[in-house]
Amino acid sequence: MALLPDGLVHLDPAAAVFVAMVEGWETQQRSRFLKTDTIAARVALVRRLVEFSNQYPWQWRPAEVEAFFDHLRSGPRPIVVSTARGYQTTLRLFMEYVTDARYSWPRVCHQRFGQAPSQIFHEANTIAHVTEYEGQPHRRPLTYDEVQALFDAADARVGAIRSRGRKGALAALRDAALLKTIYAFGLRRREAWGLDLADLRHNPKAPAFGRYGAVFVRYGKSSNGSPPKRRTVLTIPEMDWIVPVLEHWLGEVRPAFSPGAHPAMWVTERCSRLARRRINAAFEAARGAAGLPSELDLHCLRHSYVTHLVEFDYPAKFVRDQVGHEYESTTAIYTGVSDEYRNRVLQRSLAKRDPDLWEDSP
Repeated sequence: MALLPDGLVHLDPAAAVFVAMVEGWETQQRSRFLKTDTIAARVALVRRLVEFSNQYPWQWRPAEVEAFFDHLRSGPRPIVVSTARGYQTTLRLFMEYVTDARYSWPRVCHQRFGQAPSQIFHEANTIAHVTEYEGQPHRRPLTYDEVQALFDAADARVGAIRSRGRKGALAALRDAALLKTIYAFGLRRREAWGLDLADLRHNPKAPAFGRYGAVFVRYGKSSNGSPPKRRTVLTIPEMDWIVPVLEHWLGEVRPAFSPGAHPAMWVTERCSRLARRRINAAFEAARGAAGLPSELDLHCLRHSYVTHLVEFDYPAKFVRDQVGHEYESTTAIYTGVSDEYRNRVLQRSLAKRDPDLWEDSP
């Protein structure tokens, strides 16, 4: 085995075998083109279990992993179900690798330690997947009033900074335009971060929007080692207010940053692309100024976009294509329509059945 050459005597054979195991698993994952951050997080979790159990993988039994998850649940910051499921999936994948005879680890461990690794997860100690959505209940779409309050607060920060004679008004203008763009096109944080000027598109079917008829997303969420997915998000009539916002940003505000030939849509005072963490900070600042619940996060704007498109009566496939979901069930998870919308749908259905009784229904 190339990772564990024969004839080499190690001062700590068990530690050497474990290091070789992990390096081999890293190589296997890199061959699938998984992201470096994903691989690093998975390896860190395996090391956590080794440290917690004070045992190596060929010594693990179901009891060790069960005690590990019981510990994670009982700490000051207990993990949630979705996190636990991800951890279990990661550790199961690692055990599948080290128990696979094609990688020789069962033979190596048995020869050196008299024990071979075995799968430690089974139906009785893994989380049953019974619902589509396992995220936090507080992650929800913003109402129309909350979206407006958020944008009003972002705009008001500009005037507040100027009135105090402090620097940062340009950055506040940028942040306000950025948050509005994220909502108006239903973007993820990385998608907004990766936008370049060249990603603005004309839409021949909507010439009134000019160069802002669509945005071309090049940094969509990837899956299973694939490169970032791409899609074109059309500007919809209900969000046409974004056109003057972008015109102002690109025509007046962005040039004041003196970005030169930098291609990024969102730039900093140092003429670099805006950092992703700064996008979160922009949302949090506006959220706090608007007095919105602290549990709402940037991604809730994307949930809001999906919900509001549904309430605007766009077909499910159109909504799915706009946000880049592969399955309609994923889009459904994002949707949290209001009671008012559901009542409108109900009234339309009743009107079809009995027009005389419901003739005043919309």
